[in-house]
Amino acid sequence: MRVPSVPSPLRKQAPRRRPATRRGRVGRARLRVRTVLILAGVGLATVILGWAALARAFAPHGNTTAGRFDTLIVLGTPPDADGNPRPAMLSRVDEGVKEYERGVAPRMILTGGLDGHRYREAEVMARVARSRGVPSSAIVIEPNANDTIQNACFSARIMREHGWRSAEVIANPIQLSRAGLIFSRLPIDWRAHVAPPMEPLSGPSLVYWNLLEVLKTARYLVYANRTEACSL
Repeated sequence: MRVPSVPSPLRKQAPRRRPATRRGRVGRARLRVRTVLILAGVGLATVILGWAALARAFAPHGNTTAGRFDTLIVLGTPPDADGNPRPAMLSRVDEGVKEYERGVAPRMILTGGLDGHRYREAEVMARVARSRGVPSSAIVIEPNANDTIQNACFSARIMREHGWRSAEVIANPIQLSRAGLIFSRLPIDWRAHVAPPMEPLSGPSLVYWNLLEVLKTARYLVYANRTEACSL
């Protein structure tokens, strides 16, 4: 007797892979290119910021050991909206007055322009210096600089016009390293001097201002030292 054959179960067929369309291939290629560009950009930014951080760490703070100078240079910082000096400005001017009274230099250049504000930094600083007893004859106002590069350049031009060859540069601790990089390119004898802050930074504020200075230093190293080079 013949046993009826049992039909074997049907094999489940694997789904056929669709051939890649031209649009899909182009999309994947663009994604790969975009990924490579992002990684390259992150790597380049890391290198530049690392360079800036090292430059700040090893920035020169002078090129002379002299104790007396032809002039002081006090770098500006903005006043408040009413033209009154902020603590950052007061600390710099007060330190300049102390150095003047110590006989470090017979005069001071106060440098700073509008920089988007209503009041010129140098003029507000001069008002503070006079209120501290510095005579107008010992104050030179440089009212046009809008950044540290111009502070240095315009002050150096004033020095050249008067035949002054040396200066003590007064700035806050965070700005001083970048200022040192800038002044090191000028043909003058100089020394940096820290103005102790009236309101020391700490916590997030300290991190923010240090990071901002690293970014400004990176900008200076990458292109500003050439595009905004000082011509004396």
